[in-house]
Amino acid sequence: MLDRYITKNGKSLRLGFTTGSCAALAAKAATQMLLTKNPIASVSIQTPKGIEVEAKVLEPAISLKSAKCAIKKDAGDDPDVTHEMLVFAEVALDEGSQITITGGEGVGTVTRKGLDQPVGASAINRIPRQMIAQEVLSVCNLNNFDGGLLVTISIPNGEQIAAKTFNPQLGIEGGISIIGTSGIVEPMSTQAILDTIETGMKMLHAEGAKQIVLTPGNYGTHFLLHNSEIAIRPAVKISNFVGESLDMAALYGFEEILVVGHVGKLIKLSCGVMDTHSKTADCRMEAFALQAALAGGSVELLNRILNCVTADDAIEAISKEDLQDQVMQGALDAADKYLRRRTQDAFPVGVVMFSNQHGNLGVSANAERILEGWRRRNG
Repeated sequence: MLDRYITKNGKSLRLGFTTGSCAALAAKAATQMLLTKNPIASVSIQTPKGIEVEAKVLEPAISLKSAKCAIKKDAGDDPDVTHEMLVFAEVALDEGSQITITGGEGVGTVTRKGLDQPVGASAINRIPRQMIAQEVLSVCNLNNFDGGLLVTISIPNGEQIAAKTFNPQLGIEGGISIIGTSGIVEPMSTQAILDTIETGMKMLHAEGAKQIVLTPGNYGTHFLLHNSEIAIRPAVKISNFVGESLDMAALYGFEEILVVGHVGKLIKLSCGVMDTHSKTADCRMEAFALQAALAGGSVELLNRILNCVTADDAIEAISKEDLQDQVMQGALDAADKYLRRRTQDAFPVGVVMFSNQHGNLGVSANAERILEGWRRRNG
């Protein structure tokens, strides 16, 4: 167990270590056992983040030409489906003098372009591969061994675990991916979410996509399924990170973007808020009240809006003064303005807002122009 902590939102949360660290630990231990023919009880590595990780060596097995062992994944206080899974490494003597790294049972295979590894390769990312190779080589040097080694990483229940992750949607089939750039898992890591968003965009870019839809999450995905005009374009889930996702879209050269989501999140765009998490900014009612005031709403209406709890409640109050269309159009126009400001007009970008209770609430002027272009090109 890694005895290191960080503080988030006033809570002390324990760090964990990545699947990449597990693979490097297991490979180092298996190499040592192969070259010395002696089992070991624990193994340690220095992660790219500079934090040393030590773990127990589990299920050691030594033969004449190979050795195998497992490391138990420790995700710390992060709600990770891979927590406590066993990551195995088998190291076998091989021809030549190279260290070859591959995936075995439960490690996925890359099936789509744009991921960290090429199509057909085992889903063991670049940094974990470097970590594994470095640790194996360090043991070889200590034991004056300069022959070839084949390192096979496996996870016996990896395919079942992968079904609970984004891997199938990203184009990794047959198991999980061995990932991690720092070697350390930070609980509820923002960076992990951003990395997933970027991976999705990188993959779509490699497949030649020019127009994409950005949506915060499951509500948006469900809405897209029932709006075929928008659903024909590939979509990327972006959680609350509208601004960062637009920055990534510019980096990868996408030509048109629609931001589609529930009004409870996207109404914040009308105030220029690009991180829609409630802990960052919760200006929903203020945004509704501003647009209602601009549309000529009564003081009583503004007070009612400011006392609403949900976006649907606010829309219902606005509808009673027959101002829903004006309020939503004002919010959509303002959102367009701030989206363009964020992207610096790198590409056309528009917004579509909906509500589970009230349905489609409106399409911004930029979004309508994008949709019209899609209709034209699709006949």
